[in-house]
Amino acid sequence: MSTLTDPDAIQPFGQPAPVVRFFGWGTLFVLAAFLINNILVSWLDFPGIGSIVAGGADPRAFVVVALYLVALAGAVVYVWYTGNTALRWDARAITAFNAYLIRGCFFAVLFVGLADAAVAFLRIESLFGTFLPEDTAREFNRVQFLAPTIHGPLILAGFIVAIFSRTLGFQWLALMIVAAELLIVISRFVFSYEQALMGDLVRYWYAALFLFASAYTLLEEGHVRVDVLYAGFSRPTKGKVNAFGAIMFGMVTCWCVLIMGMGSPQAIINAPVRNFEISQASTAGMYVKYQMAAFLGIFAVTMLIQFVAYLFEAVADRRGEPGHKDHDGASAS
Repeated sequence: MSTLTDPDAIQPFGQPAPVVRFFGWGTLFVLAAFLINNILVSWLDFPGIGSIVAGGADPRAFVVVALYLVALAGAVVYVWYTGNTALRWDARAITAFNAYLIRGCFFAVLFVGLADAAVAFLRIESLFGTFLPEDTAREFNRVQFLAPTIHGPLILAGFIVAIFSRTLGFQWLALMIVAAELLIVISRFVFSYEQALMGDLVRYWYAALFLFASAYTLLEEGHVRVDVLYAGFSRPTKGKVNAFGAIMFGMVTCWCVLIMGMGSPQAIINAPVRNFEISQASTAGMYVKYQMAAFLGIFAVTMLIQFVAYLFEAVADRRGEPGHKDHDGASAS
């Protein structure tokens, strides 16, 4: 499977659309500021913006405010200096970047899944002690050791591989899920052997497959659409409807997920990741539950990025610009 789309396939210049472009690029710049702010607040103990309103704020809170102001200023400067860039060019460049993020995430969970399942098997069968010193073997029972020494480097390796890969990784992950399910069946019914790690691996990869592929599915119009009137609309009218839907339903939903899940150190995404949360069957399973909490954040981020691209495409359709993408597989002008 090739990358999501090729920005070189369309003309880079078009009629100026400063308001739409500022809204879209502003959303992306603010998203970057939000993610940086989340690191500062959740991992480096910076105070949130709310401390300014409460009075007696820590001076570091103003760093967070400045972060968002710089993000908005950056969006203004970027839109100003690229004022005649075509909306479709923007959309497909954004999509290409999003494709890299998705590829990196897929390869990361592929590598981490295989490695952590192997570690879990060795830990369950008490095999580490046969070739490692006792103190080192005990470290493999701690997720605080595994996360930075094994998971972290493998995640980085996944994003490095994604630079050179031309595949989104869907087929590889789906194939590995089938193989993992087959292994469960064979080991259970042929060898009467089963461990919690087997089910953990399948759930880990399933969650990644469905959450990470959502942005690509949005690009290909693969999500369920209840169509009563839409099919009969003209292309400009469809563009208007899609632009409204991208903002009011898509972006708003993604921001709700991000704010509720990452709005504070104790939020439902941040808390498991900060604490390296593991399942109750920890000694018999994989140590990746904290990553599965992060999957929801990755889903919201990649979907929000793709909704910005979707908005640009929709407005380009509304304006009758060339380069419309036919989602049945052909390109129309």
